[in-house]
Amino acid sequence: MSGIVVVDRRADWPVAHADVRVMTAWEYLTADPGGEPPRTRIYNLCRSFAYQSSGYYVSLLAAARGQRPLPDVTTIQDLKLRDGPRVLSEEVESLLPASLDRLESDRYTLHAYFGRCPVQRHARLARALFNAFPAPLLEARLVRRAREWRVEAVRPLALGELPSGHHDFLAEVAADYFRRRAPRRRGKRAQPFDLAILVNPDEPQPPSNARALRHFERAGEEAGFAVEIIDRSDYGHVAEFDALFIRETTAVNHHTYRFARRAAREGLVVIDHPESILRCANKVFLAELMARHRIRTPETMLVHARNIGEVEARLGLPCVLKQPDSAFSMGVIKVGDAAELKRAALAMLERSDLIVAQGFEPTDYDWRIGVIGGEAFYACRYFMAKAHWQIVKRDGAGGVDEGAHETVAIADAPRAVVRAAVAAARAIGDGLYGVDLKQAGNRVKVIEVNDNPNLDAGVEDQVLGPALYARVIGHIRQRLDARRAGAR
Repeated sequence: MSGIVVVDRRADWPVAHADVRVMTAWEYLTADPGGEPPRTRIYNLCRSFAYQSSGYYVSLLAAARGQRPLPDVTTIQDLKLRDGPRVLSEEVESLLPASLDRLESDRYTLHAYFGRCPVQRHARLARALFNAFPAPLLEARLVRRAREWRVEAVRPLALGELPSGHHDFLAEVAADYFRRRAPRRRGKRAQPFDLAILVNPDEPQPPSNARALRHFERAGEEAGFAVEIIDRSDYGHVAEFDALFIRETTAVNHHTYRFARRAAREGLVVIDHPESILRCANKVFLAELMARHRIRTPETMLVHARNIGEVEARLGLPCVLKQPDSAFSMGVIKVGDAAELKRAALAMLERSDLIVAQGFEPTDYDWRIGVIGGEAFYACRYFMAKAHWQIVKRDGAGGVDEGAHETVAIADAPRAVVRAAVAAARAIGDGLYGVDLKQAGNRVKVIEVNDNPNLDAGVEDQVLGPALYARVIGHIRQRLDARRAGAR
């Protein structure tokens, strides 16, 4: 059983489907609170979501019972806000012209049923609206002013308000939705938790390759998870899971951060946690944090428009300049003379009022120590790309040349490297991190902490094999078990 459809009258929902059953709002509200298992999906199709109405209480009590209402009370309240359309995502705004520009009228009413629209041309826009306001039935009023389309209002739609001719379409999409949301099973035993793994199938260099993702799925199933691979179009379904594991390159001004924020707000266990994304994404923050915790790094200074002239005297040349929000060796450059330093720094300062400069410390390889839950669990040496000072060399045409790698057991990695990595990761949080370090003799320095480290089959798993994936998934399961124990 994938869930319960709650309506005011049974006749309101004539759609029969094996994976759901129908209850009236009165039956649901007066039922034994322990009669339905936690995590049951509740599809609230009441005629009104007014404050303290029966529809409002269905979603409110579903959350109190540990179930999963659609819509939840937060969405109900968001749909009532007068400025709701003003805070729509960039995705919705970007889809309006392509979806609506061919219309002759300056007004249009769009209907979205479980994220789908009867008019195929508006399919992507309907899905984006559902992601912004996850509710089974939505109506959006769209208006064109000064040649630009805007969302004038979005509201939940009552079953009795469906346009004539839409009932068959609703029955079709609802049946498809229930079928897709039905709990996945392993054998005949339902898994106790649901895990979503967020990926981007079109990402050229994802943090986990396809083989690693299959290992994560297998480890999840063995740990008691029903695992589902999702992408950015599944934002509206986040609240239906117990945990979210992001395996797409993260950034702050990006849908990965919005996924993490929503998951955390809904009470999911999240890796990467939004706070970790915020902290690791900005090298200015990392520089200050490492200094405060007295963790050794290359000589570092924060550069702004007024102190560019001090960089050479303090750090020497060559030195390294870093864009604060850079990742995977991008936005990190080595400058060799004063003119190049000034030119590159000024270019970076056009994007950010502060950038990071560090002394250049050449080594044959960088250490990467994986840390989860405050403990190290894998160690890699990433060697510099041929005839280059970084582990990744990029050409102007998008080509990438990577250096060799060598994975070693944590016990075989230098103790000073492991200690420094763990200290740096714990300064960020207790999630999953990849800490990059340089070692010269007995001197160990932290380069940066990554919230979304590569975990690729054939690289980071060379020593641990399947145990690497089990360690990550096991951490997620432990946190869920701790929450469940604390709720008793």
